[in-house]
Amino acid sequence: MKHIILLILIIGMTLIGCNQKSQEVNLNTNQLKNIETFDKSDDDKDDIQNLIRNVLNWADSKDNIELLPIASDSANIIYTSFDLEKHKQNLDKLKSTDFFTTEFIDNYNQIILAIDKGLRNGEYERWLVGDLPTFPFANGASPWCMCQDNLDWNTVEVKAIALDDDEGELEWYWGDISADTDPSWKEFRYKFNVKKENNIWRISYMEGFDFEESTRKNFEL
Repeated sequence: MKHIILLILIIGMTLIGCNQKSQEVNLNTNQLKNIETFDKSDDDKDDIQNLIRNVLNWADSKDNIELLPIASDSANIIYTSFDLEKHKQNLDKLKSTDFFTTEFIDNYNQIILAIDKGLRNGEYERWLVGDLPTFPFANGASPWCMCQDNLDWNTVEVKAIALDDDEGELEWYWGDISADTDPSWKEFRYKFNVKKENNIWRISYMEGFDFEESTRKNFEL
């Protein structure tokens, strides 16, 4: 009888030990999954930061597009509309960069077509060559950064507002700012969205290209 009781105790202790071991394995597996998710998120953030830096460097280079493909009258005195053939070339160029989603390019297309229509039918005033436009889009400040001056584009850093495996909402700001830099540079933030197309992060929205704001009719200089 004593031998049977001893055997039962041994078996019970063995089962308890196995259960604890199983729990440890499950815990370690869950911890590993969390670590992998965290690392993947960091990788995505780095990819997106490189993407927005590349976009800003490109937009500030001679390879960029003419955001407002303006056409003037025969005397070259007043801007009257957009050159839609140049605009088509802009769209092709945006596609060739691999920086932008179809959604972003379609939105830019709709901005230009809406303003062109407004210029032709009198919803926007025509303006003298050399003056600022009579609509908000690309008026003085660059829509790529909502700025007229800039620091080194390669110091731009990003902060994720919401980011998952396929899309995200972020903001970029100036990093590596010295202590004596004007506070306005430190406080600056610019919102943008990204999506994955063909497993590559691309820009899907930039606040300087917001359709409603860019085509606002009651704009005043």
